[in-house]
Amino acid sequence: MTSAALPGSLLALQGVYRPQADTRLLADALALEDIGPRTELLEIGTGTGALALHAAKRGARVTAVDVSWRAVATARLNARKLRLPLRVLHGDFEARTAGHRYDMVVSNPPYVPAPESRLPTHGPARAWDAGTDGRAVIDRICAGAPALLRPGGVLLMVHSGLCGAGKTLARLTGAGMTAEITAKAAVPWGPVLRSRRAWLEQRGLVDAAEQWEELVVIRARLH
Repeated sequence: MTSAALPGSLLALQGVYRPQADTRLLADALALEDIGPRTELLEIGTGTGALALHAAKRGARVTAVDVSWRAVATARLNARKLRLPLRVLHGDFEARTAGHRYDMVVSNPPYVPAPESRLPTHGPARAWDAGTDGRAVIDRICAGAPALLRPGGVLLMVHSGLCGAGKTLARLTGAGMTAEITAKAAVPWGPVLRSRRAWLEQRGLVDAAEQWEELVVIRARLH
């Protein structure tokens, strides 16, 4: 399955998260938003830059942030390849965007529950491992979104149903935003979840016969 919203033929350095079902689902949601030359957009965790470049192609002024130098280099290479303007920053999203507000924030954050509570500091697992409940980065985005958005600004975020979409909606609502699930998709388990089946079952996060993961797109608007 491909999404017409995503640029084709993207480069990806070794260890950089390639666009997958969650990226495509979020890209389709982003395609429904009113984006143009006056839109300032931030992507948190850009990876290859696929979503950021989709917005840049529509004329938005886009800043993309990632903690991985390889991802930063990849996004810059893809922007150059597609001849699209894209500002790519390395580091923590809160530190790199302090004092600036955007019309839209987009993120496909790490969201896979992991046996280790501490987030990895290197390697490809940085793109998916997110603490024992999968919410280490999601909760930070929920808490930080109001400071990142202008009044009327929109957050679009995708994550697994394993992380608790209800918790995300509650946190965003509690932060002064109107939040709802706007898209869902069921995808087969990938190798990371399959390798953790016993641990996930022990934690009560999945049933023994479960083989499909639900993905959700959450849209939140700042009052």
